[in-house]
Parts: sequence; structure tokens; C-alpha cells
Amino acid sequence: MNQEWTRRSLITGMGATAAAFALGSRPASAQGSAAGFRSSRHPQDAWLDAIPGKHRSFIDCSTVSGAGEGILYANNLYVANKSGYQLDEADVAVVVCLRHFATVFAYTDAIWGKYGKAMSDLVQFADPKTKQAPSTNLLYSAEYGMMMSNLGNTIPSVVKRGTHFAVCDMATHFISGQVAAAVKGTPDDLYKEFAANLIPNGHLVAAGVVAVNRAQELGYTLLTAL
Repeated sequence: MNQEWTRRSLITGMGATAAAFALGSRPASAQGSAAGFRSSRHPQDAWLDAIPGKHRSFIDCSTVSGAGEGILYANNLYVANKSGYQLDEADVAVVVCLRHFATVFAYTDAIWGKYGKAMSDLVQFADPKTKQAPSTNLLYSAEYGMMMSNLGNTIPSVVKRGTHFAVCDMATHFISGQVAAAVKGTPDDLYKEFAANLIPNGHLVAAGVVAVNRAQELGYTLLTAL
């Protein structure tokens, strides 16, 4: 009984952190430090590390609506950092990741003009005004306002401020393959066409989910646009 009292007194007196060491366990921070983990660096990710800025944000978009919200969030990051912290656009590094169904907005009007119907059918998206398949990338237009999730913010407007885009290569293969089947084309030829017509500051990444991982390892804060 005296031994138990002495043990409890020791723990109380030492505090939780010191007691954890006394009893043979360590806090999570100490465990992580002991593990000595440091993520590897790869040349494929060099563009992520090269974007200037004092603060880094990575916006993960995987849906049609999420793509528009990603553009909106990018705009808000620049506006709020300017109004709240007096930071210039160059002080804020922003990457919007277009993966899964959001990837359809990673291509220019050249792609939408030729394959808009097939892409619209694939992701079940129609022009809010005409209710028809778009023949242009609607995230280039500020005319839709509240009818689309970007609320009038556009790809060109955030690119002008410094935004970059991580474009999922796996989704690009999938989308171009599905479009090829719909138009009786050759998947490899369409993939090359899609990859050659990315929006400005677009970077093909092995997969959007991998880019999410690499960005966080490079110090980007993750935001999710649904």
C-alpha cells in the first residue's frame, strides 16, 4: 500500500509528461522525433517547391462543384491575406488540385469545343443557362455568378494572381479514354491531345491523391473543396 501511494505521488509531482517517461512511455512528439522520419524529395514535385510565398495552401477538388469552389477559395486566400495581413499576392502560394471528376475543368476550350458533349455526359454536368452540354470551359467565364460554385471567379483571374493547378494524370487517362470510346477515337491519341491542352499553370501529376501527399510534405496546408 505504501508503495502504491509513493508511485501515485511520484506521478502527480512529476507531471504527465515526465511521468510518461518514468513509466516507460513517451509523448507522441518524442516518438516522432525518435523515428527520424523525413519525406523524400522527387524532381517531379520540384514545381510545387518553386512557387514563391510565405504561406502555402493546397486546395483539393474532386467533384464538378468542387472545381468551382476551388477557384473561389483561391481567390479568397489572396483577398483575405491582403485585407487581414497586408500580404501581396506573391506572398501567398496557392495550388488548386483538379482530380477525379473535377479534372474536366483542367482543359482549355479547344478540348471542350470538340468533346464537350462526351465530357458533360461523363460527369453529368450541363450549362446552367442552356441546360445543354458546354462547348467551352465554363470556369473561364464570370457571367454565371451564383449559378455556379465559383461565384464569378475564373481560372484566368486566379492564374493572374499566381495560382497553379495540379492536374491528375490518372483521371486524364480515364477521361480521354471514356471520350475516345464515345467518339470512336483512339485513347492514346486523345490522351496526348488532352495533355497538350491544359489550362494555364497546369501541371500533370501522377495522381491527384499523390499530389495531396507531396504538397503536405512540402509544407502546404490542405483545404478541401466539395
